[in-house]
Amino acid sequence: MRIGEVAERSGVSVRALRYYEEQGLLYAERSTSGQRRYDGTAVDRVRLIQQLYAAGLSSRDILELLPCVYTGIATPDMIARLGVERDRIDRQLRGLTETRDRLDSVIRTAYQHLDQDPKPESRA
Repeated sequence: MRIGEVAERSGVSVRALRYYEEQGLLYAERSTSGQRRYDGTAVDRVRLIQQLYAAGLSSRDILELLPCVYTGIATPDMIARLGVERDRIDRQLRGLTETRDRLDSVIRTAYQHLDQDPKPESRA
């Protein structure tokens, strides 16, 4: 698969794919003319990389964790690291849930306020 096709299917830019390759996160064969050719797993791998970035992991963290994702084989250090990352994500989720709940409260209050105000046309 050519780089443009991987970019389109995975929803990332060609530039991002080149960056992933520079970081060692993604691999491509080179044709005799130097064009990148990716295998059929590239799109799924890019999507996983995007998810891990979105979760707050750095390129270096992702590079260290990817072998475990694909082989299921991990050292005790990798397992500990995965646990740390999971705990961090859990804290983020709790924080986001609290923020959403506060926003819901503000929205409810705003609706209650609207129900108590006279209609705009009667304010003249």
